[in-house]
Amino acid sequence: MKEMTVYLQETTNAQPIETLESALLNTNGIERALVDVSDGEVKIMYHEEQITKESVLEKIKEQGFHSVN
Repeated sequence: MKEMTVYLQETTNAQPIETLESALLNTNGIERALVDVSDGEVKIMYHEEQITKESVLEKIKEQGFHSVN
């Protein structure tokens, strides 16, 4: 299992964050997704044999978020 950290611009409202967490957790291969609204940090644990880092980032973009790193 791999862990990745992404920093997002749009993490000031709880509702979109809950939607993002839900979308990530419902994605095959993603085990854990935690969002820190204070600094925009998203920690994601995923199974690299089931999903790629690029696919995780694409899923985040699909939810309307943009990475700053």
